[in-house]
Amino acid sequence: MPEPKQNSLSPADWPGQFFRFLSNEKDASVYTQRNYRQALDEFEQWYRDTNESPVRWSELERNDFRLFLRQLGRRELSQAAIRLRFSALNSFYKFLMRRGLVESSPVKDVTLPKPAKRLPQFLTIDQMNALLDAPMRELSVKDGTKRKVSQVPSLRDRAILETIYSCGLRIGEICRMLAGEIEPDDLVVNVHGKGKKERQVPIGRAAVEAIRLYWERLAKPPALDEPVFFASEKKRSAIYPRLVQLRLKKYLTVCGLDPTLTPHKLRHSYATHMLDAGADLRSVQEMLGHANLTTTQVYTHVTTERIKRAYDEAHPRA
Repeated sequence: MPEPKQNSLSPADWPGQFFRFLSNEKDASVYTQRNYRQALDEFEQWYRDTNESPVRWSELERNDFRLFLRQLGRRELSQAAIRLRFSALNSFYKFLMRRGLVESSPVKDVTLPKPAKRLPQFLTIDQMNALLDAPMRELSVKDGTKRKVSQVPSLRDRAILETIYSCGLRIGEICRMLAGEIEPDDLVVNVHGKGKKERQVPIGRAAVEAIRLYWERLAKPPALDEPVFFASEKKRSAIYPRLVQLRLKKYLTVCGLDPTLTPHKLRHSYATHMLDAGADLRSVQEMLGHANLTTTQVYTHVTTERIKRAYDEAHPRA
């Protein structure tokens, strides 16, 4: 049911209202908010340049978006980049419809290029173990120098990597996790996921121990309402995604692995290894916090492809 029409809201304010909705109600990630804002700004700029007039969102028609799609195609953008822009526009119009500001979406029936089928990247178990050991290996190298080196950053980084891999967490989830959300006796973590959805996820003893060792080296461990992982020893503010990405890049390089791999690839590794070991798809879906089972099913393709390769390489009559 659409919400009551908000006549007091000027069409010029619609994008601003949409971004406030994403932040305050939808609890969208900073990346989603940034990408959607860029997509709407890009469309507005294109429309002004093409039509020499400002955008009137309530008056746009499907053909306007078809022309925009054609222009994106001429720029040779990837299919994923094009679909991201239209995902933002589609979400914007859904928001306007729920608010009763427009009756229908002109974006709805625009035919987009089909997404390329790509299997998620992941690390092998041996590669993952090497990555988990990398922070302490780096620390032992630094300890061999004459200058005094704090153990805290390395202990924190190891605990972060252990927790992401142990729980299959998104980078945003690891950054906003609070100390009181870990239940070490029950070996579970209460996770605040996308869209303010909460779920309980098992956490391994190795991750719990890594967190304990990190906290022991702090001047004082975090209170229940403080972040599990701090950005630095002196500032007790939560670690932020960019810092996690930079630290991961460093350890991937140390291990001789692809430094462009993102923290999300550790989540892929978690899901793939769980399914390889016999975990059922529904359980993995719940632990990952996927709304739809089809999102999780991509990992079964990864394991199936690997089984096929093993068969082709080993079977004498393959």
